[in-house]
Amino acid sequence: MKIYDSKTAPNPRRVRIFVAEKGIQIPYEEVDLVKAVNRGEEFRKKNPSGGVPVLELDDGTCISETVAICRYLEELHANPPLMGVDAKDCAIVEMWQRRMELELLIPIADAFRLRHDFFKGKVRQLPEYAEVQKQNAEDRLKRLNNELANRQFIAGDRYTIADITALCAVDFGRVSKIGIQPDQSNLARWHAEVSARPSAKA
Repeated sequence: MKIYDSKTAPNPRRVRIFVAEKGIQIPYEEVDLVKAVNRGEEFRKKNPSGGVPVLELDDGTCISETVAICRYLEELHANPPLMGVDAKDCAIVEMWQRRMELELLIPIADAFRLRHDFFKGKVRQLPEYAEVQKQNAEDRLKRLNNELANRQFIAGDRYTIADITALCAVDFGRVSKIGIQPDQSNLARWHAEVSARPSAKA
């Protein structure tokens, strides 16, 4: 088993943090995104979408998509639980994980890739929509600050995959000047706490 990784992209970092929280030892193989190795014919045999991360099992099966990889690892290593402990909790964690992905990580990623030179010729770019997504992400951070007034972590009182997604989104926002504002004390408190976990350095 090994993971095809990239140290510069937010989705591979989500998996690295998840793996670190689980205390699992899995080798990583760095994929050079600058040289577009992920878009080459050989890599697309592992993931036709050309994205990282990809988990390759010992039998050659390749699992791509961040949450799918995390779900597989959660099934193998139940503790600590990062995706819920019963039907209700799993649904709540999934709800917040999806919100952090769709409402925060994707807008922040769009704010970068839809106008940055790195993605020219690789994706269809629209700088005007990149600015809209930047504003959407900033609006979501305001809401998240209010939501965190009543609980320690994104999905409740326990650290979960929703926190991992939100942390990676907030940290990646720096490249597009999207960040926690001085008056967002609840968000700043949460960010300091989750950033202090050893896994955040993965």
